[in-house]
Amino acid sequence: MARILLEIAANSIESALAAEAGGADRIELCDNLEQGGTTPSHGTIAIARERLHIPIHVLIRPRSGDFIYTEAEREVMLYDIEHCLQTGCDGVVVGALDAEAEVDSTFCRAMRAAAGKMSLTFHRAFDLCAAPKRSLEDIIALGFERILSSGMADSAPLGQAQLASMVGQADKRIRIMAGAGIRPDNLAALVAASGVAEVHASASGPHVRAIHERRRLHGLAPDFLETQTQVVRALRQVLDQMA
Repeated sequence: MARILLEIAANSIESALAAEAGGADRIELCDNLEQGGTTPSHGTIAIARERLHIPIHVLIRPRSGDFIYTEAEREVMLYDIEHCLQTGCDGVVVGALDAEAEVDSTFCRAMRAAAGKMSLTFHRAFDLCAAPKRSLEDIIALGFERILSSGMADSAPLGQAQLASMVGQADKRIRIMAGAGIRPDNLAALVAASGVAEVHASASGPHVRAIHERRRLHGLAPDFLETQTQVVRALRQVLDQMA
């Protein structure tokens, strides 16, 4: 089996560094992981590019919720893509749908143009598409390099049959990356059943500080999610053993 690429969703500069230390091949840099991810700050992007030695793909998503965007939101997204290009990022992770749950080809084409030579990933908005087979062909035609998907299910292990179907339909014209609910104990079975070439995980856990209890008493979030180096390393070991 060829080497499977491991991408880690890193929600901070510390998470990005932890992902690299654990053996990730690439990170998807984002913010607000608990809400499915949004675009990180310009400062986070700049420092990540300065400190990391592995490829950085940046999530372009101005808010949580659906993937139908207003004109103002589209302006923000195009600006953020251009900033990533200027900062030297390797790729961006985008997606947009219309009111009929079809790929918004017009806006995706504009994002493709703004991305220049950066790699382009269509994120899990794909899992909401009304006609996934047609949408997959649309995304290929738009020039994307990969699709991140859970196989239209709550988690990639539950959607592995659909992921396998997507890999077959793609026929090496686009890479299918499995994401959602991936852990070291279910990774090998998922890859074997689906045939995906890339996997995406957060490998995160709660970061609890000494003031945890005081923050809880004052109604503040007591801790936050952060990528765990040991979990990334465990995922990498599973994939290396399969290669």
